[in-house]
Amino acid sequence: MATGWAKEGAVQEQIDATVKDAIQRAQSNLPQGASLTHCAECGSEIPQARQQAIAGVRFCLPCQDARDRAATQFSGYNRRGSKDSQLR
Repeated sequence: MATGWAKEGAVQEQIDATVKDAIQRAQSNLPQGASLTHCAECGSEIPQARQQAIAGVRFCLPCQDARDRAATQFSGYNRRGSKDSQLR
């Protein structure tokens, strides 16, 4: 396939890099270690069922929901090969 200045397979390499980055980001957000008995945010008790269901849980359900909603959305666009990213 004619890709101009890009080497053969460059598009697939960029796709693979984007997928790898997404996997690493998701894995870094997984809780680790022992679950807390009380929420690190508000101090309310975390139900035993939640502690057992999710290893390393740190927040009660309302606080976790608020944190999830406040998290910024990831665009999924790999800027590594973008000229724009080199100018910033």
